[in-house]
Amino acid sequence: MELTQAHRDALQDILLWRRDVRHFLPDPVPADALERLRKAMDFAPSVGNARPWRVLHVKSQARRDAVIRNFETANAKAAEVYADDQRTAYNALKLAGLREAPVHLAIFTETEPKAGHGLGRQTMPEMLSYSTVAAIHTLWLAARAENLGVGWVSILEPDAVARCLNVPEDWHLTGYLCLGKAADDNDTPLLHRTAWQTNAETIWQEI
Repeated sequence: MELTQAHRDALQDILLWRRDVRHFLPDPVPADALERLRKAMDFAPSVGNARPWRVLHVKSQARRDAVIRNFETANAKAAEVYADDQRTAYNALKLAGLREAPVHLAIFTETEPKAGHGLGRQTMPEMLSYSTVAAIHTLWLAARAENLGVGWVSILEPDAVARCLNVPEDWHLTGYLCLGKAADDNDTPLLHRTAWQTNAETIWQEI
């Protein structure tokens, strides 16, 4: 299949409007949309075709509340590395949509998957985690095409999340995602809009 300018334009729009969403509407996400996102992850690249990502749709309110407490504790600790005006600015940021988002997805990497037979990761075992990140990004773009937003919550203590969700010992948390309809659309990153950090260009050099 030869892709056209229309395909390139559509992809450019999805890339432009993909944002790390922290403000969600409470509207439920249709089951068929979630199924399409699951299938989209099937197309993600993975080292040795190991497909090490393990996705948990966290519906239990008790477990969601535990993750929220985990975030609040980790966020308070993270604020301590800043001082004065920067700490004030940090505390003013909304860094997660855990309370509002209708869907929570905990995505783990299985560190010793049988699939793939070890191909491509003997010298770089971290490729398993990178594969999971690629699957998350695939889901993220597919979600935007569904007019859904995704927020990646990284201010968490991963071992506590793993214990809360009672996962096997060889599952390591790679991403905890909030998913739902964004409360508003904006093509500019929130951290740019709040003057925390403007976009840095990709460094691309010839050597």
